[in-house]
Amino acid sequence: MRKLLLLAATLLAAGTLVPTAAASPAPLAGPTAAQLLAKTQSCKQISSGKYKTDSELGRTIPVCDANGAVWWRADMDIDCDGQRTARCNEDTDPWFQPDTAFHRSDGKPLISDVTHYVVVPSPSNTWRYSSSGLAGAGSCAVIYNNKVLYASIGDTGPTDIIGEASYSTARDLGINPDPENGGTDGPVTYICFKNSKVSPIESNSAATTVGEGRANTFVTNN
Repeated sequence: MRKLLLLAATLLAAGTLVPTAAASPAPLAGPTAAQLLAKTQSCKQISSGKYKTDSELGRTIPVCDANGAVWWRADMDIDCDGQRTARCNEDTDPWFQPDTAFHRSDGKPLISDVTHYVVVPSPSNTWRYSSSGLAGAGSCAVIYNNKVLYASIGDTGPTDIIGEASYSTARDLGINPDPENGGTDGPVTYICFKNSKVSPIESNSAATTVGEGRANTFVTNN
């Protein structure tokens, strides 16, 4: 044993044996769906009135303020707008628009069946998302059926309807992503973190990294 220790000391002194650096601690994973939902049990309404989930329904959905974030609980309609793909185009989506309110880092519209993004209502007297510290590329957590997915704010929708996300967001939450007959009545909970930014907006991994960090703060702060 003594000979081995002497040999190791000699090699270390000669630079042949390099000590192993301590491993960096792994980043904290995001909170569970239950932990996030526990922070949305009561609503401090900040919208001046409520939103519809569909055009033919009444206004029942408030936007709520809570702990560095705003949130709403609604359904999920499918936003297939942006760059044309085999899944998102005029043939697959009767309401297709070849643009999104916010663009990728290359200046082009988002790709709905690739990027996880949510849709916020266009500004109106009911609510202006910018007045709540939200902007394009803001970080959001989307919760459905005990699963959490992190997304960016990627598009704006009608002034009176809330509850919409991209094809890929629905698909990866286990929701039918078909833009014409997919979606879900929910409940789907959307939590968007104030003064946050996913960069680049089109990166799902960046959305997860930023979202998990902000979500951990959201559930630990009072």
